[in-house]
Amino acid sequence: MNTADLGLPVNVPSTALFTDQYELTMLQAALKAGTAERRSVFEVFTRRLPDGRRYGVVAGTGRVLDAVENFRFDEPVLAFLREHGIVDEETAKWLAGYRFGGDIWGYPEGEVYFPGSPIMRVEGSFAECVLLETVILSILNHDSAIAAAASRMASAAGDRPLIEMGARRTHELAAVAAARAAYVGGFATTSDLAAGFRYGIPTVGTSAHAFTLLHDRERDAFRAQVDALGRGTTLLVDTYDVAEAVAAAVEVAGPELGAVRIDSGDLLLVAHRVRQQLDELGARDTKIVVTSDLDEYAIASLAAAPVDAYGVGTQLVTGSGHPTASMVYKLVARAETADPGAPLVPVAKKSSGGKTSIGGRKWAARRLYADGVAEAEVVGTGAVPPGLAERQLQVELVKAGEVVAREPLDVPRERHIAARANLPLSATQLSRGEPVLPTEYAHGPSGS
Repeated sequence: MNTADLGLPVNVPSTALFTDQYELTMLQAALKAGTAERRSVFEVFTRRLPDGRRYGVVAGTGRVLDAVENFRFDEPVLAFLREHGIVDEETAKWLAGYRFGGDIWGYPEGEVYFPGSPIMRVEGSFAECVLLETVILSILNHDSAIAAAASRMASAAGDRPLIEMGARRTHELAAVAAARAAYVGGFATTSDLAAGFRYGIPTVGTSAHAFTLLHDRERDAFRAQVDALGRGTTLLVDTYDVAEAVAAAVEVAGPELGAVRIDSGDLLLVAHRVRQQLDELGARDTKIVVTSDLDEYAIASLAAAPVDAYGVGTQLVTGSGHPTASMVYKLVARAETADPGAPLVPVAKKSSGGKTSIGGRKWAARRLYADGVAEAEVVGTGAVPPGLAERQLQVELVKAGEVVAREPLDVPRERHIAARANLPLSATQLSRGEPVLPTEYAHGPSGS
């Protein structure tokens, strides 16, 4: 099944109202002023990474492409805008025919980024580009935050697989997006069936404490689960006494028992005790899965424990303390007239408080050391230096309104593994520090 054909997993007629009202009031004013059709360039970037993070992860690009395609002002949406006086009739008529017809370039999904990286570039008329600001930012900010947390957790886990299980800790639709972003960032599976259906992510799940409590004896619960799901299932062993539960689990399922799950207590100590007990009972191949409010630091602390897999929920879907990537969408160049051939003029906000931006349409490249390890993120305007021409990071995503860069979700997942591997070793350190790559700016004449 081609899940890209399913559309967005939301029960709305379009994505057009996933926006802030001022996008439409700006449009109305620009239409009246005659500036709406000026060719414009908007860029998505972040001025800083969350405190202590060494790199960011681009995630949500595929969802942005879906959102752009579904950005349509149909009759129910237009009726709402008219009824509430949000736009005038002239603007409503313009919106009725809205289709994004411009170009979008960006870092491919799964790539890493740094402060100032032009993560996405949207080009077209001011009118068609400005309307996409909120929906693009809401997707990229959420998904990139989750993917960054997932990447740190995957680094801490090493070769041990991670299970995404945060659906009950966030909005039901955000849970689907979070599972997708976590998969890009390095998680192996999800418990969320909507994410499995929509994106083809492998799903897992066996039982909770309620299933054990339903039965008169813990042993009865184990027997029922094994009879239904087979000896390779995972039995939850911390409802009552862990040692008694492990003994009962092996007695019921035999040494072929797939795994046991521990969801409470001192996980480091309990994991060692359970491993020893399993081995003594002959269940040497039975794996140990741990859950219970894990984050990257807790996962790292269990590196020496006999743990085979981790299940992560709350900390993952909340970005492990940083639920947004703080990206912004800024106009960086525009034409002085509506003439399609008019040259672009760099524009930039000048402000105190760290909110300044740099004008001009930008390219980005990653300079490498001789051994292939990344040395710096280079961002510039104008001509790309010959030495960096083959290291450019942006790829074409939308051309003249048509999506040209759809890809299976495994592709950005593998891309992220490769991108992270090319960073300096300090990128995977969990201790607080500055971005692992500096951002350098190379300014030249701004191209049109």
